[in-house]
Amino acid sequence: MSQLVLQKLQNNILNCQLCENMQSQPVVGKPVLSKILLIGQAPGIKERDIRQPFAWTAGKTLFKWFSTIGVSENLFRESVYMTAICRCFPGKKIINGVAKGGDRVPDKREIHQCSHWLSQEVKLLKPELIIPVGKLAISQLMPVDKLNTVIGSNFKLKFYGHQADIIPLPHPSGASTWHQRDPGKSLLNKALKQMSIHPVWMQTFN
Repeated sequence: MSQLVLQKLQNNILNCQLCENMQSQPVVGKPVLSKILLIGQAPGIKERDIRQPFAWTAGKTLFKWFSTIGVSENLFRESVYMTAICRCFPGKKIINGVAKGGDRVPDKREIHQCSHWLSQEVKLLKPELIIPVGKLAISQLMPVDKLNTVIGSNFKLKFYGHQADIIPLPHPSGASTWHQRDPGKSLLNKALKQMSIHPVWMQTFN
């Protein structure tokens, strides 16, 4: 597959207007021909403005995690295809008619409509390692009740008909402290260790 094909797909994603309740245009990462696929949940308000996935507070935490296994933010962005369950900022939660609190969770219809793009990316890239970040992203690949049951493990699953290794990560949002204390902290470190010794990760970054 050529990079031009991937860029054409991204251009189509950027022109998508299927979800009327989303609060921004789609956000995409760099068109990297990578065998590693990182799947986030949805861009936040800063990502909406900066036009780059994981561009603000959660991103700083995420890339701090990767730096502990020797990969800088710039190298990661240049080497890994970054995508998301939904590509547009969903807006803030509405409580008693007022927008406040965290971001709204995309609804099932929005997730379904955006899955069309994700399935095409998987078909084109044929990733060998998929990294879903956060419970919403993880739940699109496998059942998940508690993060303790999936973080720190390496799963071999089919995703849109393509088999790959799946190493889930918790969401690096400042709203969650799960990854800052045990067992979350230890399970996160275990997941990062598994990632660092995965053959395609070593091939990509060593």
